[in-house]
Amino acid sequence: MATTPKQPVTDDSIVVRQLSHYQFSWVAGKPGQSGTYTLQLVLDQGAWEEVLTLEPYDARNLQALLSSAGTVFYDVRRRTLMFGTTPAGHR
Repeated sequence: MATTPKQPVTDDSIVVRQLSHYQFSWVAGKPGQSGTYTLQLVLDQGAWEEVLTLEPYDARNLQALLSSAGTVFYDVRRRTLMFGTTPAGHR
């Protein structure tokens, strides 16, 4: 039995979006303190944007993952990046 989605479908009701573009930024801290890395996600060609604050280690790892993944999705509610898709039965 199929479920019927709640109507109307709005921007806020879409939970998973495709990453269109991303931009890393670094903001200097006060003298003697570390700076802050941020990652701006542009989702569904600008229909939604999200900004994440990152530790340096996470920024490096995410840069590597984002530069090598063909398709990336972002779960807005869980704030989770998902890299690529693999058909069932493939490795």
